[in-house]
Amino acid sequence: MIKIQVDMDTCQHYGQCVFEAPKIFHLNDDDKLEYLAEVDDDERGNVEAAVDVCPMQAIRIVE
Repeated sequence: MIKIQVDMDTCQHYGQCVFEAPKIFHLNDDDKLEYLAEVDDDERGNVEAAVDVCPMQAIRIVE
């Protein structure tokens, strides 16, 4: 399992991560980011892409 953390104080809810990993990240009805804190290892590539694309660098994988 991969553990994900998003610094919600840093996150500006741009949603770029949603495009890279829509199974993991989404914007709710208030346009606020929601995400799964743990995902299967086969999602690693998508999570890494979301980490890379985040303009605020608010997402990280917890090893």
